[in-house]
Amino acid sequence: MSRLITMVQPAKTRMPEADDALPGRDAPAFEVPDTHAVLGTPLKPPFPEGIETAYFALGCFWGAERLFWQLDGVYTTAVGYQNGFTPNPTYDEVCSGHTGHAEAVLVAFDPEKITYGELLKVFFEEHDPTQGMRQGNDVGTQYRSGVYYANEEQREVAEMMLRSYSEALQASGLGQVTTEIKPAGPFYYAEEYHQQYLHKVPNGYCGLTGTGVSCQVPDAG
Repeated sequence: MSRLITMVQPAKTRMPEADDALPGRDAPAFEVPDTHAVLGTPLKPPFPEGIETAYFALGCFWGAERLFWQLDGVYTTAVGYQNGFTPNPTYDEVCSGHTGHAEAVLVAFDPEKITYGELLKVFFEEHDPTQGMRQGNDVGTQYRSGVYYANEEQREVAEMMLRSYSEALQASGLGQVTTEIKPAGPFYYAEEYHQQYLHKVPNGYCGLTGTGVSCQVPDAG
């Protein structure tokens, strides 16, 4: 399936209102694998003691997930739909622009091996957080840039790094950061074929392109 978009309805770049979103369903419409195809770890919690969870949206989740599963200290990753209105959405529903979800990556990590700040550095540097409701040729609300924090410590680090990176981008002549930083809403796992997609299809589509501007990790991690 090609992810390249040549024509886009204007409505796809506008977030729907909750009352206008698709109704969804009470339970998932499909099964999700138990095990990560690359790491061999569980895709779903409960995770081992000491493992923390982070959520990022940075465009097409195929390439985004691969960025994180390759990092030392990451226990598992999964792709899904987050911070929208429709319960248990499908991929087609999310792509319609009528669920409000972002394509997101769940990252379960060991903070003794990799900090949340280091994950954020990868997040900011590996996509363009100034593009609004798009990443390159991928256009729509599901491709927006977002950090969905699991606790107040994550929120503080994310906001600190966003301010710093925004200044670095503007100093380089780039636009305003459009990344949203919000509490993590329900994370709905995507269909089986989306999970670790670029492991299953090594030459598959990945539309992520960074800005080339470095993001600094705060000393506090």
